[in-house]
Amino acid sequence: MKRTLLLTIATLFTLSLLAGCNTVRGVGQDLEEGGEAIQESSY
Repeated sequence: MKRTLLLTIATLFTLSLLAGCNTVRGVGQDLEEGGEAIQESSY
């Protein structure tokens, strides 16, 4: 029982970390695209 609970918690923790990485990466890409648009409009 304890092993199953520990495995479930570890799996959920790992999945939440992976989801967080994807979110941060997406935000970084959006900011980069916004910065490029500002640079292009300033020329």
